[in-house]
Amino acid sequence: MTTITALDAAVLEELVSAAVAAPSMHNTQPWRFRLEPRTHTVEIRAALDRELRAEDPEGRGLHVSVGAAAFNLRLAVAHRGWEPVLRLLPDPHEPQLLASVRLTGRSSSAAGTRARDLYDQIWRRHSSRQPFSPQAIPRALRAELVDAAHTEGALLHLPDLDESRRLLALTREAEVRTTTDRARREESRRWVRPPAATGFGIPPEALGPQDAAGHVPMRDFTSLQPSTRLPSLPFEPRPQVAVLSTAHDRRADWLRAGLALQHVLLLATRDQVRTSLLHQAIEWPDLRWMLRDTRNGPEHVQMLIRLGYGPDGPTTPRAAASSTVD
Repeated sequence: MTTITALDAAVLEELVSAAVAAPSMHNTQPWRFRLEPRTHTVEIRAALDRELRAEDPEGRGLHVSVGAAAFNLRLAVAHRGWEPVLRLLPDPHEPQLLASVRLTGRSSSAAGTRARDLYDQIWRRHSSRQPFSPQAIPRALRAELVDAAHTEGALLHLPDLDESRRLLALTREAEVRTTTDRARREESRRWVRPPAATGFGIPPEALGPQDAAGHVPMRDFTSLQPSTRLPSLPFEPRPQVAVLSTAHDRRADWLRAGLALQHVLLLATRDQVRTSLLHQAIEWPDLRWMLRDTRNGPEHVQMLIRLGYGPDGPTTPRAAASSTVD
């Protein structure tokens, strides 16, 4: 096992590289990292210069993104053989400090094996905006995804076909609103950029087509620019949707949703299940409220996840780990 005294710049860069591989809205990567050497703690702060002020004015999506990065960081620490101690919002006097992971003694071999299984998926996971096949997700994996979200303090529901269609209809309504809202439309466009530009944003080849039959309302980053839109394709007629929720709706809950989201995504990746995130309705307060299924109680929906089998899809770039460390 590696000891904490070996935490040098190269190891720190390895840990941060895992963290920045997490998903974020429009691949904005809204995080900064800092090592506190006295306590062997890696801190994650919000990068407010990469906020989405039109589409994420409260910073909820930013917190979810940082929570996903914190999950990867915690996983990388465990993979290295240390015991990670995660804290959310560790300092009330520093609101931009969203999470920290402290490296303590050696972890058990069993914990290291579990971490290694998921750690390898960090580098394989990315969103696929392509059509999926109609093949159903196995019941055992569905149960594992639900348990994973619960472990992180969140809730995952796998609705039936009728409820899924209702959720997708609300997503479609949100997509129409966003496309016709000038500020949101222009903000989305700004984050579509060539992969070599900055390491941030979404390369054009990763955008994906629209559903020719209208079953799955994918986000249209081209927004009223049909000349740049890919040809539509038929998507799966019965999309498999998971609803990620929390019991409350505070900043810590948004971070927990990010932890749960990344745990779910890595487990799906392990079993060759592709994923894409349907976030549009969550960006409109009235539609987000309507996403709730009252049969599940007063929960707060944080993300819709589309699951299925299909092509891998192009990857999105990441900024160099060294450029995100203060």
